[in-house]
Amino acid sequence: MRIARFTTGDDPRYAIVQEEHGVTHLAVLSGDPLAMPTQPTGERIELGDGVRLLAPVIPRSKIVAVGRNYVEHAKELGNEVPERPLLFLKPNTAVIGPDDPIVLPDFSQEVSYEAELAVVIGRMAKDVAPDDVKHYVLGYTVANDVTARDAQRTDGQWARAKGFDSSCPLGPWIDTDLDPEDVGVSSRVNGETRQDGRTRDMVFDVSYLVSYISEAMTLLPGDVILTGTPAGVGPIVHGDRVECEVDGIGVLANPVVRRG
Repeated sequence: MRIARFTTGDDPRYAIVQEEHGVTHLAVLSGDPLAMPTQPTGERIELGDGVRLLAPVIPRSKIVAVGRNYVEHAKELGNEVPERPLLFLKPNTAVIGPDDPIVLPDFSQEVSYEAELAVVIGRMAKDVAPDDVKHYVLGYTVANDVTARDAQRTDGQWARAKGFDSSCPLGPWIDTDLDPEDVGVSSRVNGETRQDGRTRDMVFDVSYLVSYISEAMTLLPGDVILTGTPAGVGPIVHGDRVECEVDGIGVLANPVVRRG
């Protein structure tokens, strides 16, 4: 099942994404599936003009991200592979949705894309065993861990480099049935492939990451975990269009702008 968050100009709503004869429809749900039981309302809307997909989740408390979780990505930036997951946080104000602009921050002249598989937590999770993780995950979506690389090098801690407004595109929807063990993670800039990896090459897999993080901090419904990016990261500039894709979920695309 795929769960989308969308608007037709009114308040955000949720829907189940359905494909019929090559046409995508949204079967509208009552309420918020991350907060309460929901039911189909009976309303169906064709995905197209007048429908805007939003970030499928705005984390209620946090985004926990994992650095250097692919060996080749760690190498390309001249870093060692960590012995334990390297964690950092992004604020929920960093989140944008499909087709929203990535706004390059004034303090950076070197901003990079990072396509990632994102985990959406569905139940409060604390000290979860790896074998039990599947019971706490609502589903998966696509993320772009946009990074001000020059600030990352100079600041020491990564809050500014990875937490600026619009640095966490998410979308296009949440897939509740995905098996995350071996799926493709790729990115394109202006149609040119830049990254092409698979989750089987992660140093720490999804079950281990969720368990490890839950030992340190309680995960709440709607929290998001970014699982790391494969090799091939690089710069984006004003006028670019970035597409991040996870096989089995879909494509998250965003334009890049510099204002002022």
